[in-house]
Amino acid sequence: MVWLMDQSEPSPFVLRWLPRLYHALGGLPRALDVAMGEGRHTSVLAKVGFYTFGVDCDFLRVACAKSTLHKANLTAAMWVADLEQPTLNGACFDLILCTRYLQRNLLPALVESVTPHGFIVYETFTTAQLKHSWGPRSREHLLQTGGELRNAFEGWEKWEYEEAVIPFGEARLVARKPGVPIA
Repeated sequence: MVWLMDQSEPSPFVLRWLPRLYHALGGLPRALDVAMGEGRHTSVLAKVGFYTFGVDCDFLRVACAKSTLHKANLTAAMWVADLEQPTLNGACFDLILCTRYLQRNLLPALVESVTPHGFIVYETFTTAQLKHSWGPRSREHLLQTGGELRNAFEGWEKWEYEEAVIPFGEARLVARKPGVPIA
């Protein structure tokens, strides 16, 4: 598969939102980067000030992320796990970040793992990406256009939601879980 974009650079959408959400949460919020890959967003979370966690199924990518963070004098707790077997349980993260990864059976675990009044930041490809000559081709790994991502977090306060077609087919969501604010 040929990718025409730099997968090592953080997403502009994520860069725009993380500082704002850090301040909205206050204190020392705990953030999880799901399917973190080589840590392009894990590093950003740590730089912004989140108590940072990251998980991926690929040992070499996690090792690369650890090395990158170490060189930048940043820290994060990272682990390797088979994301096909969700192991998250309980509301323990103030923010969960997931980019360029879709596993529908993981969505309920993400919903449950965000603390009341915490956030989800999610950005991934939609079926509109099929109009382009690059990127994922399997509908299993593409959100349905028309709000599938938005609907997965029904009842949450949507701070931003959009579906783009250009430069690629992608849905982006920032949403706050209902509940009592963390004291």
